[in-house]
Formats: sequence, C-alpha cells, structure tokens
Amino acid sequence: MKKVLLLGDSIRMGYDEYVRDILKDKCKVYYDDTDNGRFAAYTLWQANQLFRKYGKFDVVHWNNGYWDMNIEPPMAEAVHPIDEYIHFLKRIIGEIRRNDAAIIFATTTPVLHSGSSPDNTGTGVNIKYSNDWVVQYNEAAKRLAAEENITVNDLYALMLQDKNYYKCEDSLHLTEEGYKLCAEQAAKLILEKL
Repeated sequence: MKKVLLLGDSIRMGYDEYVRDILKDKCKVYYDDTDNGRFAAYTLWQANQLFRKYGKFDVVHWNNGYWDMNIEPPMAEAVHPIDEYIHFLKRIIGEIRRNDAAIIFATTTPVLHSGSSPDNTGTGVNIKYSNDWVVQYNEAAKRLAAEENITVNDLYALMLQDKNYYKCEDSLHLTEEGYKLCAEQAAKLILEKL
C-alpha cells in the first residue's frame, strides 16, 4: 500500500485524522500524533525522525508558518524571519526529495485580526499572529514552491470562503468544519499525486 506522511504544526494536527480516514482504503497515512511540528527547523528534525522510523514515502504533505512568524517575548523578531524560513523550507524540500517522495506544501491559514493565542497542543507557547505576516510568509513560500515545481495546497484561499475564516474562539485554530475542509482538499491533492 502507498505511504503518505503529514508534517506540520497544530493546524496539521487538526486535520490529520480526517485525512487518514478519507484515505484509509487508498493508502497508509503517517504523522506524529503526539508532537507539533512547530517551526520549520523543528519540522526538518521531525521529518528526519519519521523517515528513519518508517522509511520511504510516496507523498509528503506539509505546512509551516505560524511558529516561524511568531515573535515570542522577549525576542524582538520572528523565530524565523522570512529568509530563514525559506532556508529551512529548502532544507525540508531537500530531505523529502532524498526520500523520493512527491511534495505538497500547504499555505498558512488566514487570521481575522492581529492577536495572540496559546498553542493548543500542550507546548505552553503563546503564538502571536497578524494576517499581514501570514500573507508575506505565504507569498515567499509560494514563490519557492513555483521555483521548485512543488504543488501548493492553498489552505489560505480555502479558509477565505467563510467570513470568519473557520476560526474557533482562540482566533488562531480552526473549527471542526474548517479542519474537515482542509482534510478534504489535502486528500484530493494527495490522491492526484498517488
């Protein structure tokens, strides 16, 4: 059976089980169900652990963004300013290609207003966010994806279909309906790659 790996932050953790359920008869879907992929450098490390544990994959679907753009006090700038973000996305792309997997990169979902919210996966981190940051990071990632001929799963555009962007009460994470829509779109793109 074909193998698919899902990588990413708490947004991925919100849709991964739905993707697994949608694809259960078509492929085996893997992800770390105990750990948030956080920022791109952490996702790079996490991907390496999962490649070591499970071997080759046919498709890797992944997202990063909120943690990278987060300005966590007392830091004065983002965890990964855009140039560093792109550097680590390139590293992740390189490792996925060494694994011989097809790649799908998912954009960061929009936020309605600037603010902050605790990460909902138990890390204890407060994520600061602004839609201006989301747009800038997404644009940089989409340019890289175009240069690298990588399929983009535009979750940003998908969430714009709802006036509240399918946001739950914390204004960062998604409602169950939003996660289900993300899963459906991710599963569709994964099936196209398989």
